[in-house]
Amino acid sequence: MIGVTGATGEVGGRVARRLADAGHQQRLIVRDASRAPALPGAQISQFGGYADMAGMRTAFGGLSTLFLVSARESEDRVEQHKHAIDAAAAAGVERVVYLSFLGAAADATFTFARDHFRTEQHLRASGLDFTFSRQNLYLDLVPLLGGSEGVIRGPAGSGRLAPVLRDDVADALLTMLTEPGHEGAVYELTGPESLSLSELAAEISRYSARPVTFENETLEQAHSARAKYGAPEWEVAGWISTYTAIAAGELDVVTSHVQRLAGHEPIGVREFLGRQPRR
Repeated sequence: MIGVTGATGEVGGRVARRLADAGHQQRLIVRDASRAPALPGAQISQFGGYADMAGMRTAFGGLSTLFLVSARESEDRVEQHKHAIDAAAAAGVERVVYLSFLGAAADATFTFARDHFRTEQHLRASGLDFTFSRQNLYLDLVPLLGGSEGVIRGPAGSGRLAPVLRDDVADALLTMLTEPGHEGAVYELTGPESLSLSELAAEISRYSARPVTFENETLEQAHSARAKYGAPEWEVAGWISTYTAIAAGELDVVTSHVQRLAGHEPIGVREFLGRQPRR
């Protein structure tokens, strides 16, 4: 029995549908059972989120493998993840497949990637088998980068990234979850090529009805532009560090892991944008 957290979300929902299509037994672990997808043979277990230790021990009972989707960004995100891992261990789960992020490290430029690293470290120390799925930024979000003004702004300089489609991530995760031999593995899921934000803007422009440009910001400009939203400082720092991680080259990674796991090449920027309606 495979447990799927985040089954009402973008990645968890895709994984759950693939498991159902392949005929695997699964349990959808969700906060709101009324929003869970109706999938053949899938059990549904409602819990109160990653702070609900009792609810998680019940929801995780009888699972051999747990797909742990990371929580929303918050100041206590790592603690939430630790609670989920501890509950999985207490419930007798054998392996956790964790949805991490590319470049997860204690000193990662992208501040949220540090959260993923600390989660990975706790999972390593838990005694559970584990598999880490570290993916680049999602290709699905690329058409939205220019916003209403058609300008991508951020302190990314000439740094590059290789965005990966959520569908390709889900295809790879299906293999990680259902086939043997992935215990202790760390996979880096990326698109087939890396591009700078200037190049991404040019590609978006080519396939859309309006031009999109990239404007490199200083750190001061980036902070001023985002502070006006009233978000807490840790969140503003996370937004900005998405771009500084690109500038530092930490997302300029292209691997063959999607192809190895999913059995097909990942979709690239041009192919993906060519499928989108012009707007």
